[in-house]
Amino acid sequence: MIDLYYWPTPNGHKVTLLLEEAGLEYRIHPVNIGSGDQFKPEFLAISPNNKMPAIVDHAPADGGAPQSVFESGAILLYLAEKTGQFLPSDARGRVTTLEWLFWQMAGLGPMSGQMGHFNVYAPEKIPYAVERYDNEVRRLHGVMDKRLADHAFLAGDEYTIADMASYPWIGAYDKIPVDFAAFPNLKRWHDAIAARPATQRAYALSKQVNPNAGKPMSEEERKLLFGQR
Repeated sequence: MIDLYYWPTPNGHKVTLLLEEAGLEYRIHPVNIGSGDQFKPEFLAISPNNKMPAIVDHAPADGGAPQSVFESGAILLYLAEKTGQFLPSDARGRVTTLEWLFWQMAGLGPMSGQMGHFNVYAPEKIPYAVERYDNEVRRLHGVMDKRLADHAFLAGDEYTIADMASYPWIGAYDKIPVDFAAFPNLKRWHDAIAARPATQRAYALSKQVNPNAGKPMSEEERKLLFGQR
């Protein structure tokens, strides 16, 4: 049994994508980041950076005490190694998958998040910041599109944790649609993943866990989410 500490955000979706694909038994513990659950001592004990997702594995490979893991990339790698799925066993395939996993963690995720912040959530529009992150995310989309011109998925012919890490950040903000016309290979890849039954099951959890998804944030939620308290 895996305990998943989750809220339906792009980083949260990464883990439900893998759990659903791998067929692992798990139970969700909602971490309402708008009401401050991420700052509770019991959550900080497993995720000291006060960010979700995090997991607790009650059947770790070494047979010892439950294993907690925080940071979405680390969780994907941990679960892929635990199950022997979605991470190639050959050395070169593994390296390529990890390259694209860490590319997402270092680039696509943070840059897309900043793009969303300055376009959607910032209380005032800062043209330099909007242009800076819009341009960088578009550049990253171009990197993906070029890679996907010759490969079905980011790491090659097989769907891996690299794809699961990147998929939730493509079109994460309804108000900032992806320019799929300019990136047809990215669109083909995105559509293929969206059609997977496990993807549909993972995203169906969003409304179950957070029925208020998409509604405007209160001032208190804004302060909690953007580090003003």
